[in-house]
Amino acid sequence: MNLVEDLVANYHSNKVKNQDEAIHNWYRFVLSFPPHLVQHYINKFHIGSEHTILDPFAGTGTTLVESKLNGINSVGIEANPVTKFATHTKLNWNIDTENLADTALSIAHKLSIDLKSQGIIDSELIFPEEQKLLSLPEKEYKLLIKNSISPKALHKTLALLKFIKNEKCDKIRSHLLLAFLKSTVKNVSNLRFGPEIGVGKIKEDAEVIAPWLNNVLVIKRDLEQILQSDKNTSSEIYLGDSRSCNQYLDPSSINAVITSPPYPNEKDYSRTTRLENVLLGLIKDKLEMRAIKKTFVRSNTRSIYKDDKDDIYIKKYSSIIKLAEKIESKRMELGKTSGFERMYYRVVLQYFGGMTKHLANLRTALAPGAKLAYVVGDQASFFRIMIRTGTLLSEIAQKLNYEVEDLELFRTRMATATKEQLREEVLILKWKG
Repeated sequence: MNLVEDLVANYHSNKVKNQDEAIHNWYRFVLSFPPHLVQHYINKFHIGSEHTILDPFAGTGTTLVESKLNGINSVGIEANPVTKFATHTKLNWNIDTENLADTALSIAHKLSIDLKSQGIIDSELIFPEEQKLLSLPEKEYKLLIKNSISPKALHKTLALLKFIKNEKCDKIRSHLLLAFLKSTVKNVSNLRFGPEIGVGKIKEDAEVIAPWLNNVLVIKRDLEQILQSDKNTSSEIYLGDSRSCNQYLDPSSINAVITSPPYPNEKDYSRTTRLENVLLGLIKDKLEMRAIKKTFVRSNTRSIYKDDKDDIYIKKYSSIIKLAEKIESKRMELGKTSGFERMYYRVVLQYFGGMTKHLANLRTALAPGAKLAYVVGDQASFFRIMIRTGTLLSEIAQKLNYEVEDLELFRTRMATATKEQLREEVLILKWKG
């Protein structure tokens, strides 16, 4: 391939194909891996309806949804409350779709009338300047990235949220809320997603009702196209810490693992969904935010705490110790003294320590012969020193008595700092039992 062909192939390798959009696109991380990758390993591992697949870093449920679409039982563990909520909703297919649409249309009508009584016409972005604005409690508002959402748009967003919560619709409320989260982030907020989450062009106002209603109707359409037999597959998702995955899983119950853990870099994964967590009231202040982040595998300096001790699990791994020492030596050589830079070496130790703890505790839940696929990526975020994530996790897995079958190239991606192409790989393991 030439350079252009390489770039095109890399771009499409991590995109959701048109035929895979149903259910998956109700709500997705920008960092999610694609459904076709899950399908590939379901086929490669010869997984069928008699088996159970685990995703211990479930995110927005790509592995679990794809498993259910293929009639395969699945279990997930996810530490982020709002993505756990999203996954749980995406796995709930036994709802009355006509009731879903009728309820959404009723809410849209009542909200439109309520806003008009305030002089607000949502579809035309007419908003009187003298209108008193709804907002979030101060502690919750301070959790948001600055300018995540403009005041007028937030007023209408909170009004819609209130109508959804007040409606007598317990069996379908989560679907109405998931459609709300997607439209709020995509159509209403000022957030933009690239290598990092940030704020794009500030929208003084944005239409709220129509984008939400459209998302609800997409959910209705998708559910009506699913075969009835698919709806009976067992799918579970737990809010929890993947490092202690054995707490949630029965012994020898897992036949395959298909997952993508965080990578050691400077992406604070909690920021990606901060707006959604706050709007649903799942995180109300900094203490709750910290408590949740403490259940994450440590992968960036914003999630490192004084009492972290996962590094005890990698004391015998000289390659990881030397990598951390190299990063710290480079910091001292460059004279870097910021608080974040001082913690780069700790991120490496805590990250690989946490992943070691995860792989060690996972073993009791694996059935003999279980196959595992971990999508991981090389990183160069810390003073441009290369971290071969897949290679180091291979070493850890071998010492924990896993059989390393392969380290397959999934795609390459551009490093923000060095502009080099970094490898994103799939580590294939086997548990003999």
